[in-house]
Amino acid sequence: HPLHPRLPLSHLRHSSAEIRKHFSGTSHGSLPHHRHSHSASGSFCFNIPQSYEAVEPVDLDEFLMSQLRSGDAELMQELGEFPDDDLEVELVERECRTIRPSVPEEGVELDPHVRDCVQSYTQPWLVEKSLSLAELCDDTTRTTLTCSDFNLRALQPDRRVENLLRFSSPEELDRFNLEARNSNRYGELFGLYPPIDEDAVAIRPIPDCPKEHFGQRILVKCFSFYRFDIEIEPLFATMALYDLKEKKKISENFHFDINSDQMKGFLRVHTPRTDASTLARSAVFSISYPSPDIYLVIKIEKVLQQGEIGDCAEPYMVLKESDAAKNREKLEKLRNQAEGFCQRLGRYRMPFAFATVNIMSAINSTLERDTSDTDSINGKGTMEKKGLPRRNSDRFSVMEDNYILSGFKPALTVYCVCRQEGERLSDEDLFKFLAEIKRSSNQRRVKIIPGYLKLEVSPVPEMVPGCLSPELIPVKPVSEKNPRAVKEVLEFPSSEVYVPHNIYRNLLYVYPLRLNLTNRLTSARNITVKIQFMSGEDPSCAMPVIFGKSSGPEFLQEVYTPVTYHNRSPDFYDEIKIRLPARLTEKHHLLLTFYHISCQQKQNQTGSWLPMLNNDRLQTGQQCLPIILDKLPVNYSLHSPEVPPVKWMENHKGLFNLELQAVSSVQTQDSHLERFFTLCHALEGKTTFPIRVRDEKISENMFEHELKLSIISLSSSGLEPLVLFLHQVLDKLFRLIMQPMVIAGQTANLAQIAFESVVSVVNSLHNSQELAKDHQGRNCLLATYLYFVFRLPDTQHEIHTTGTVGRYSTLTRATANTVGFMLLQSRIRSTSNPDIPAPQSPEDTEVTNILGKFELKFELLFHEELALQMVVSTGVCRENVYKYAWFFFELLVKSMSQHVSQLDKKAVPRRNRFSDRFKDDITTIVNVVTAEIGNILVKQQKELEQAEKVNISLAFFLYDLMSLMDRGFVFQLVKNYCNQVLVNMSTLISMRLEFLRVLCSHEHYLNLSLFFSSPASAPASPSPSTSSQTSSSCSFQDHKITAMFDLSQDFKQRHYLTGLLLTELSTALDMESEGSVTFNVLLCAHDLDQRCARPEVKAKIAALYLPLVGIIIDSINYLDFTGTALHNKGKSGGPEEDPDSITPINQSVAMAIAGNPFNTLARNALVSMTGKTTNMLTAETSRNLLMCFLWIIKNADQNLVQRWTVDMPLSQLSRLLELLTICISCFEYRVKTLQSLTQALQKSQQAKVRLEEALLGGIGARGQMMKRVGGELHLMFYFLSENLRWRKDLTQWRQTNDRQDKSKAELDQEAIISGNLATETNLIVLDLLEMIVQAVPLADCKDNVVGGVLKVLLHSLTCNQSTTFLSHCFSTLRALIVKFGDLLFEEEAEQCADLCQKVLHYCSSCVDGNRSQACATLYLIMRYSYSSASNFSRVKMQVTMSLASLVGKSSDIHEEYLRRSFRTILLYAEEDTEMQSTQLPSQVDELLRNLNSILSDTVKMKEFQKDPEMLMDLMYRIAKGYQTSPDLRLTWLQNMAEKHNSRKCFTESAMCLVHAAALVAEYLSMLEDHKYLPVGSVTFQSISPNVLEESAVSDDILSPDEDGVCSGRYFTENGLVGLLEQAAELFSNGGLYEAVNEVYKVIVPILEAHRDFRRLASTHDKLQRAFENIIQKGHKRMFGTYFRVGFYGSKFGDLDEQEFIYKEPGITHLPEISHRLENFYSQCFGDGVLEMIKDSTPVDRKKLNLNKAYIQITFVEPYFDDYEMKDRLTNFEKNFNLRRFMYTTPFTKSGRPRGELSEQYKRKTILTTMHAFPYIKTRINVIQKEEFDLTPIEVAIEDMQKKTRELAEATHREKPDAVMLQMVLQGSVTATVNQGPLEVAQVFLNEIPADPKLFRHHNKLRLSLILHIAALFVELDSFKRNSLRRTQDENS
Repeated sequence: HPLHPRLPLSHLRHSSAEIRKHFSGTSHGSLPHHRHSHSASGSFCFNIPQSYEAVEPVDLDEFLMSQLRSGDAELMQELGEFPDDDLEVELVERECRTIRPSVPEEGVELDPHVRDCVQSYTQPWLVEKSLSLAELCDDTTRTTLTCSDFNLRALQPDRRVENLLRFSSPEELDRFNLEARNSNRYGELFGLYPPIDEDAVAIRPIPDCPKEHFGQRILVKCFSFYRFDIEIEPLFATMALYDLKEKKKISENFHFDINSDQMKGFLRVHTPRTDASTLARSAVFSISYPSPDIYLVIKIEKVLQQGEIGDCAEPYMVLKESDAAKNREKLEKLRNQAEGFCQRLGRYRMPFAFATVNIMSAINSTLERDTSDTDSINGKGTMEKKGLPRRNSDRFSVMEDNYILSGFKPALTVYCVCRQEGERLSDEDLFKFLAEIKRSSNQRRVKIIPGYLKLEVSPVPEMVPGCLSPELIPVKPVSEKNPRAVKEVLEFPSSEVYVPHNIYRNLLYVYPLRLNLTNRLTSARNITVKIQFMSGEDPSCAMPVIFGKSSGPEFLQEVYTPVTYHNRSPDFYDEIKIRLPARLTEKHHLLLTFYHISCQQKQNQTGSWLPMLNNDRLQTGQQCLPIILDKLPVNYSLHSPEVPPVKWMENHKGLFNLELQAVSSVQTQDSHLERFFTLCHALEGKTTFPIRVRDEKISENMFEHELKLSIISLSSSGLEPLVLFLHQVLDKLFRLIMQPMVIAGQTANLAQIAFESVVSVVNSLHNSQELAKDHQGRNCLLATYLYFVFRLPDTQHEIHTTGTVGRYSTLTRATANTVGFMLLQSRIRSTSNPDIPAPQSPEDTEVTNILGKFELKFELLFHEELALQMVVSTGVCRENVYKYAWFFFELLVKSMSQHVSQLDKKAVPRRNRFSDRFKDDITTIVNVVTAEIGNILVKQQKELEQAEKVNISLAFFLYDLMSLMDRGFVFQLVKNYCNQVLVNMSTLISMRLEFLRVLCSHEHYLNLSLFFSSPASAPASPSPSTSSQTSSSCSFQDHKITAMFDLSQDFKQRHYLTGLLLTELSTALDMESEGSVTFNVLLCAHDLDQRCARPEVKAKIAALYLPLVGIIIDSINYLDFTGTALHNKGKSGGPEEDPDSITPINQSVAMAIAGNPFNTLARNALVSMTGKTTNMLTAETSRNLLMCFLWIIKNADQNLVQRWTVDMPLSQLSRLLELLTICISCFEYRVKTLQSLTQALQKSQQAKVRLEEALLGGIGARGQMMKRVGGELHLMFYFLSENLRWRKDLTQWRQTNDRQDKSKAELDQEAIISGNLATETNLIVLDLLEMIVQAVPLADCKDNVVGGVLKVLLHSLTCNQSTTFLSHCFSTLRALIVKFGDLLFEEEAEQCADLCQKVLHYCSSCVDGNRSQACATLYLIMRYSYSSASNFSRVKMQVTMSLASLVGKSSDIHEEYLRRSFRTILLYAEEDTEMQSTQLPSQVDELLRNLNSILSDTVKMKEFQKDPEMLMDLMYRIAKGYQTSPDLRLTWLQNMAEKHNSRKCFTESAMCLVHAAALVAEYLSMLEDHKYLPVGSVTFQSISPNVLEESAVSDDILSPDEDGVCSGRYFTENGLVGLLEQAAELFSNGGLYEAVNEVYKVIVPILEAHRDFRRLASTHDKLQRAFENIIQKGHKRMFGTYFRVGFYGSKFGDLDEQEFIYKEPGITHLPEISHRLENFYSQCFGDGVLEMIKDSTPVDRKKLNLNKAYIQITFVEPYFDDYEMKDRLTNFEKNFNLRRFMYTTPFTKSGRPRGELSEQYKRKTILTTMHAFPYIKTRINVIQKEEFDLTPIEVAIEDMQKKTRELAEATHREKPDAVMLQMVLQGSVTATVNQGPLEVAQVFLNEIPADPKLFRHHNKLRLSLILHIAALFVELDSFKRNSLRRTQDENS
């Protein structure tokens, strides 16, 4: 209900209690006037799990006291760091631009309003200071490690790993590895992680300090500013800016002259002195609203002389200085005349000339748009500064509103100086002229005076020596020398500028406009006006406050306007600038005296005046004054010019127009503000009633009513004046809220109405579209006021008058009175220190509390009154209070902090600082705001943004309260909030997270979360190696350890904020959430905080976040790392390509092979098959969570983590290992960031080796770059080495991830930092894997655990890794082999095969260190597998297969490094003394020889890298050579498949896999006899008859039971299915959908036998798609094109006289393959050696040049006999399983290829290949050739039959093609060109042949012709009917 202003306080309190009642007992209620909620109870909550509700927080102070009583010395030390107050107020001196502040003249008693304004402009800022996280994280002196510290010492080539076998026990080996891993580690993990974008984190921006407003500033320097051809008299110039579009003068005048000393001497009589400030020739102009219509106008005046302006200007237009000899007498005469006029009329001026310059053309010929910040202005020539309000009116177009002043020209010369005309002097005339010159450059109406103006326009430098403010106060810095002054020219902005006044300024500008004496019969024609500012009527009262012009005194008592010769109604253009007195009285007035200046030494005068005040208000605006003829009457100044009974000119008619414009920071010039300030000052001072306000008088009885009206009407004042005086208005309103006023003997409580007015002002400022807001929606003006200006109302005068800082602290920080010290002082009796007082008894405490409450009851405190008003507000006022809650929250906090700063903190405990009454109000406010947030979201979804802003404001409010109030009380508020905002909406979950994120960003968040009370280490227990797994003594402790990783109730209570945040995160992880950002920011802050640098402190902090580890493990299925897939990103970096990850073939097979509990690829397969699920977290969120996980694991107590893994169930351990795999993928080093390095190095082999060393060697990159760039970048890389980490304060790291224009230095730094991050994260994973492995003896399922760990390690070897990590990773692998060798070789055979492949891969590395580690590891694998014959055989086979796979797949394998590695391994075997007595050395020797022979094949393969057919032939031969070794043959078939796949030969790739599957099927049928399995390779005949070559050799040669044979993972049913599924996919890619069906015919029985219905469903889905593709694309598919290629010449070697059929992609033309082969072999043999045979005739070897090579290429088509065509009906069947091809050769008996129809023969050549196409190669040898010739009539028959078929095809199309039909009808290509059916009939059917043998052909041709003609008519008719029907269908 609206409260009456005079209601007693008790009644207000009762109202507050009523409202509070609705929030007691429930935390879900809404406000009484918001009862219409969705639910019946008025609540907006839904059903939420009880575990989600916030628990009761621990009482912080009580907990601390109990800990203190325990006497724990270590804990006492921790408590000693607990904060006292980190929110304090302090006075900060405001910066003053000038050497002294602008203040009123001394010795004058100021008006109260002026006094308050001056005080507001000069007093220091009162600022709340709090150390922020940014300050702590941003220690720029902190040195950090770089990659160079990770680098292992460079090893010599082939150097062996020391102490490889010299360890006494596995424990010693583990200890050695641990010490090696922990050396040179990076301490701050988050120092390597790119900082979170600030926009993603809730940061409360600090507003900009209030400053004087400037627009974009330019400096105009005047050189030879007016240089005319002759110099005969002094000239004076005025410069100002005009806005043509707004028709407004936008700057004051700048007066200057560049007269010579001789010319100045003419005026010495009239110039008593010349002040330095008047000699300025440069000016600084400010432009708030740049526009192309702004002009710089220079007006030139001269001393008054007899004659019109044109007469005076004539000499300048006629005479020239160059004709000095001719005109000497004339010039001398003119100078003498001028000197005479100067001496007599020197004080008077006349207009002479003017010039205009478009300011934008002077600055830049092209205007640049500003796209960065359209809502801000600043004064440094750019638009960077944020938060400065500016106008955004519709009157300005978008284009014109955003110009940047840039691209300044060095100098500007203006040659167009126009003669001034006496009738066109006004501003209106000037704007007309500017409009004309804008339209056209012709200036026909003006006369040009020969001469030019020279000036320079430039941006204002940071320091301008000798600069003067508009008040002529020197601007800092003051130069020691005395340079010529530079004046700042005051701007009159073309539109409103919303910046509060910040300095004292009180100026008045007088503009005489027009005088009209045309109706008066007088001789007055040369008229000037003398203007004086008078403080009384005596002539001596003229005040020296008029600013002087150039080359004269600074201030004048009088000034004369320029004279227009013989003009009775002159227009004036002058501007008189006056410094107004701070205190204006009724006696102050403008005295105007009008003179007729006689050029013949006589003058007449009249006068007028204008009082400065009208009803105590400064008169401004346009005035029209009458002119008095008599002498001025006595006391004239007390009246207006209308009153005195004197003689007036023209019967008191207004004859003189002038305008007054005030630029004042004390004169409000707004009636509402003026009234408000006047009444407020009357209330404060000793006022006599009645009070005069403008033209009314207010009695004491009406005073209260009028005051309230003035308060209410504040919101009616104009926005600009309200903003200008915003600080004073708010100060007054807060004073009214604070102090009850005694009016007419009664106490008037104005608090409510003043509060409502504050709310109204806040609302209007926020609603204005023209005022800037920050990203949290806070009005920038209000934020600035709160941060810098606001202070408690009752203290401002005290601070001002005493001149001391009073109760406020200075710029220091209290550190002694910490809470620990305070608690000790007030609660603990100390016998050792008598200075600490004894505690009071309970009775004393109670009395003190009562007395405190009693005193507070009578002391009116601002924060209490403010909170009360917020609680009891109603209606619209209440809505706005909570809508703009941020303002009132920050107002409360600042007033509270000032209150706390006045308390004796030692005497008043924290919980007694504020009254219970105030705490109740705070509770009510928080509950109401929380309810408002919920109501907005439930009812008004459109207001979501508003709810988010209020939510953030509330969070920051509680954040601040934790620094001021009892923390337990604030925790209760947090609890209320969390339990109240329980709607299960994604929006609210996000808002709760945002809320908690703000709270947890508190400076002392760790202490508030009692991090030091968490056990950082594991409970004492027996050593894991000696204790029994079943020991019951450990069960309780084990349970306790497990509980530390769970989010328990006890945890939530003790670590309150952390518990809330973790609860929120675990709830929100199933939706897109920013929770990960919160923890990322928090842990980053801890990591970089110097207070947390000690390992034991970090361990305690990590213990605080242990439940986060459990949450992340549980959410593993939601982590998205598809963006960081498991395959390598490129070949340019290291390590070299991983064979299993180049192509999806093996990866897909691996997905198909299930059965391992740690198969981390299974989920990836699911994701890749089903696409990204709806609940997946974003990649960024996943990465942030994983970073938090790694930080906790790195810093937590290692024993604790190990005990936790020991007790972990297998399923949980499985998820943990999967998480580690994801971590490795997520933080893999991305080679693309080093493009700059890659491009910089040469592409030679040596450079490549250097690059790999740089990239893979951890940090050799820095040294390499240093070598490359020499000394240029020495300093930069010094920086890299000393301080390289991601830093938020370095702008180049902000949001640079997507930038394309990064510099090379930035790319290099990013690369090094990314390498550091990848290394450190992988080492953390390695640490955890070692902990898991070392705990294995305690576990039941060690085989699965070791296998899982091995899988993670193998995955890490697949990714790009640094040398540092690889050395440690190989050490861990060797330790695994030593400890669990037999287990690994027997149970993890597949993974051991992978291990052999990875290790062998690194044996070919270019980096010596990697090679050395890999050699040692491979030898250990051989050594420890030798204990079992079967294991060693298997390992030998795996190594052999790995090498075969490696050399087959990798195009850039380095065989020289591999051979060197083989020699090193051999050396290990020879030097292994323990094994010399065994066969191991000889076995190793034999194995290495075999490997070397395989390696030799790769040398040949390298020779043919650019000849794919030859390369595939070679691989085919190698595979053929392994016919008796199925494992190796399978490997080479896969290698061939991958090569084909990389060339997009999908069909051949599929065939390789079909052959591989057939091979597997052969050996499976020998091992097992299952009906559902294929019966060897015979089953695959339906796919291709070539598969029969995979039939197994007889059992006596090879048995699948032999050790090491057929032991690979593909020789299983799952492997078979995986190969076939991949083949089916490749057939589908190649368009052979029919083959897909045949493949699945083999797969389906196996899946049915396994009851794998999921994969069956997927299979049938793929089959459906295949059949649909056949239907849709059946006749459109393009299969291969075939060519016969013959090689001739000894240079071809084995290929000489060989013929092949080449299969090329569909629609390959003969020139394409010809060009390809010609290019390749020309490069091989050199120029001029190769010749292409152009025809298809048989090649005669005798005619060939022996020194040349020849290639013959012929297009061939598949050939089928008639019986075959019955079975080959479809397009696919005619292009599959092809062995016979045909080409034709036309010839005649005469030897010519072509002739007449009757003599045209044709030879058909049929070629048969060794295998059927498609095969595992794209070229197949021709093994048989048949030829037969056709007679001319047979040729004709064949042509007619072909035409008939083409005609049928053309007309049977679904959409008949008229063009195609026309081409067929016109005749297709026959044996002779353009000879159709008619000519065939005439030649062959003209007469019956005599030879009976030809009779059959005769009849056949006749029949063919008849059929052709019949078909022609039938098809034409059908074509017409179809076309007509289709046209009708389309029309209908």
